[in-house]
Amino acid sequence: MKLTPINVGYALHTLQGVKLAQYALCTLLATSLLSCQPSTATDAKLNSFPPVVLWAWERPEDLRFLNPEKFAVAFLAQTLTLTEQDVRSSPRQQPLKVSPETKLIAVTRIETENFPALSTAQRDEIIHLVLNTLKLKNVSALQIDFDAKVSQRGFYRELLTELRAKIPATMPLSITALASFCLSDPWIKDLPVDEAIPMIFRMGADNHKVKTLLKNGTDFSIPLCQQSYGIATDEPLTMNFDKTRRVYIFKGSTAGWTSGDVDRLLVQ
Repeated sequence: MKLTPINVGYALHTLQGVKLAQYALCTLLATSLLSCQPSTATDAKLNSFPPVVLWAWERPEDLRFLNPEKFAVAFLAQTLTLTEQDVRSSPRQQPLKVSPETKLIAVTRIETENFPALSTAQRDEIIHLVLNTLKLKNVSALQIDFDAKVSQRGFYRELLTELRAKIPATMPLSITALASFCLSDPWIKDLPVDEAIPMIFRMGADNHKVKTLLKNGTDFSIPLCQQSYGIATDEPLTMNFDKTRRVYIFKGSTAGWTSGDVDRLLVQ
């Protein structure tokens, strides 16, 4: 069957303005990753998604080789920067090619600059821009990537609540979460999302503490964080993975994903 590629980078540009130790770790987790099934605690809206999701960040990606029954793709659709009063939008510039059967999750990265007002107008503009990503072909879910500071949590909660109300009831909505939040900080426990993905990489000062706790068998205490893992190919992890949880994988290099990368995930 001939597959027609979907070029998401071009589509977004049109719509909005005409990172496991190297591959040894991938091998170590291969069996766990691909025997995953969605947890019974997982919201039903995510049950139809494959057990492994590849993050496709801002670089050219040709993922037409993926088996859509085993892999989904969460692609960076846009980066939104909150300035003092406005929202600066940077849609994806690099091409993303996938087969029509591959489920896509449109990721919006939110950053801040200086001291944003966190106004209602800014919230509404972000929601508008996120909703625009639903116009892209094959988008089956939304994901927000925002490392909200304590002073920004109220704004973030309101944003997610409003966004949840504006998207289809069956549309999955997920967020990335600092792993430390998932271990000890209850502020995200009742956010109106279907999952919070613990980011077990690029953890900075929390790196040793979090990885030691996980290695010793400590699980994330927040239920929203007990449905998935966010890991990277270039950071070592020694822990027991719950095979019922979905795994999001970030390729920790400047090069895009290749079929060889995925083969290493599949081979023991």
